[in-house]
Amino acid sequence: MLLENKVAIVYGAGGAMGGAVARAFAAEGATVHLAGRTLANLEKVAADIGAAVGSVTVLDAYDVQAVNDHVASIEGPIDAVFNGVSIRVKQDIPLVDMDVEDFVRPVQDAARTNFVTSTAVARRMIAQRSGVIILLSSSAARESGFEMGGFSLACASIECLTRSMAGEVGKYGVRVVALRPNFTPDTHPEWDIPEDGLDHLLERTALRRLPQKAEVARTAAFAASDHAGPMTGAVLNLSCGSIVD
Repeated sequence: MLLENKVAIVYGAGGAMGGAVARAFAAEGATVHLAGRTLANLEKVAADIGAAVGSVTVLDAYDVQAVNDHVASIEGPIDAVFNGVSIRVKQDIPLVDMDVEDFVRPVQDAARTNFVTSTAVARRMIAQRSGVIILLSSSAARESGFEMGGFSLACASIECLTRSMAGEVGKYGVRVVALRPNFTPDTHPEWDIPEDGLDHLLERTALRRLPQKAEVARTAAFAASDHAGPMTGAVLNLSCGSIVD
């Protein structure tokens, strides 16, 4: 197993992508500490991964003190952390018609939660001289024309943080990577998407399909593993070819 005897934290573990990553980490042998806002959602993920649960904690991953206290409560090394915390986004409005508050909000949200969780865990990882920080971006960071509002800039900021933090903590043996999936339809089963409702996205991909959350989660597990040991400061392109690096 890729993560046998490893310890991981997943922030936003009650959400669709955070929950998928928590399950993937557990399936690869990690002990997973689940953190998020909604206890019922966290408990569903905990029930799925069973004995692999290290702890279940309700917290606000935008709150510096709450995150610092949570990290301090975990004994021993922390080998990996994933931030799947949701951010507030308003889309489908042209930028020229958008209020500045609506544009800036996702940028502020993404910067805050990723900075708070990454730096809190990085301090532990620097002391132990090992660990992997995994952030979640999206293809919006490199796309145009979709009326994404501030979400595109938010994702670009996450990728920038990945590079800048990797450059700072690498000398201590700590790696930082980001995942850049395209839209993952199965993270929103509640959406009533028409049969042809995603054609405009499919046509812009090389593979003529969109990624599944399980694929993103398994990539997160690989990135957290020793198999990805030389990888840092990288953004893993999971866009099915809508973005070609």
